[in-house]
Amino acid sequence: MTVMTDRPHMLTEDFEAVARIAAREREGTRLEFIDGIIRSKAMPDGDHGMIIQWLTRICMQHRPELWLHSGQGIKAQEYRAGRAIPDAVLAPAKAFAGQGDWVDPDPILMPVEVTSWDSDTHRRDHVEKPRAYAETGIPVYLLIDRAKCEISVYSQPNGRRYENTRIVAYGKDPELPDPIGITLQTEVLKDWVR
Repeated sequence: MTVMTDRPHMLTEDFEAVARIAAREREGTRLEFIDGIIRSKAMPDGDHGMIIQWLTRICMQHRPELWLHSGQGIKAQEYRAGRAIPDAVLAPAKAFAGQGDWVDPDPILMPVEVTSWDSDTHRRDHVEKPRAYAETGIPVYLLIDRAKCEISVYSQPNGRRYENTRIVAYGKDPELPDPIGITLQTEVLKDWVR
């Protein structure tokens, strides 16, 4: 018996080859593979970059043994079948030495996404990625939503989803729970919205 689905099936290895070719042929192309679907990830703008700089400085001050790695591709989802490119991941400084384009997520403490202005940012950053990161077992997911001027802190993955989600407006000071243990002072984020 053959089961038909409405989504074509692509092997992870085939996706990786397509992503390498696309990146080589067209500057700035970044592809992700979540739930068996290939999506293009928008290039960050200047305010997006400022938010990553802000978070990098905070992490360096409070957790100097860690580094906020920008744009690192990771193996995500159950059985590591997906491929995601968070805007940054918090992990030990040398966690990815010697690894290729798509790294093992085990040393990652927190992926970070800063929303872009494209049409599928809600589905990708609020639905697909929290599920993929929770399936992978990454302890914390930080989402900085520029359209809503909110920060979402996801924690306590159970293998399917995050059991705890805390959403605060810019200007509040959310705590990033263990294993991170940093409180973010977010008032400055108001400077980087449209």
